[in-house]
Amino acid sequence: MLLTLQVFCSLIGWLALYLVFSLSQRGPEWNCRLVTLTHGVFIVLLTAYVVFIDGPWPFTHAGTENTVLQTQALAICLGYFFFDMGWCLCYGSEGPVMLAHHAASISGILLALTMGKSGCETCAAIFGSELTNPLLQSRWFLRKLGRYDSLLGDAVDVLFIVLFATVRVGVGSVLFYHEMVSPRPALVTKVGGVVMYVLAWLFMWDIGKFALKKSRGKYKRWADSRRTDEGKMDGCCSHKGQKRLLGKIVES
Repeated sequence: MLLTLQVFCSLIGWLALYLVFSLSQRGPEWNCRLVTLTHGVFIVLLTAYVVFIDGPWPFTHAGTENTVLQTQALAICLGYFFFDMGWCLCYGSEGPVMLAHHAASISGILLALTMGKSGCETCAAIFGSELTNPLLQSRWFLRKLGRYDSLLGDAVDVLFIVLFATVRVGVGSVLFYHEMVSPRPALVTKVGGVVMYVLAWLFMWDIGKFALKKSRGKYKRWADSRRTDEGKMDGCCSHKGQKRLLGKIVES
């Protein structure tokens, strides 16, 4: 009963924050992404404390009993995912992969809460998943504000790609391995881990294609700019040469 109340209060809290942001008259997606950004920053800080300070260590204690702080962090996160899933279904803003990610996240957190186990690795997975979320939202806001095609936009993209590849895929692979070999986690928890791991690689594939496309575009613009500058220099040199030749003719 207390657990249900915690999740419900979390859902109401995120919905209330969305309504507060709606006072700005910016539009539903702007307001929802502000909620997502707020959740991303807050839950990354909270789960970082849970994983790195409060413990236990998820690589060695997968499948152990949930602590009070782990339960609270999972309840807060679950309330947010209920809110965001409802918003996405209402406005039809996300594709099947993102909806599958939300559904898998909700199912995984529900399992950890109802079974009272695997809270440490679930919090670690949330930390890795949400670490890049603020950057993703920042990228969207930069686009809307017309500041994406800048050094700041490039820095956000590079940091997002590096963090996703190293933390979510790299460290996530290590966590996935320890989850699979540990005898403590339930079979259904391991199946959920497989689903989340596959989704991470699907996202990584899309990110890799985006990075390749953007790199090619940047190189093409640089090459075109260089050719244009060389053409201007050649034209300038040719003009100066004509003036010198004309001066010699006049002198003779």
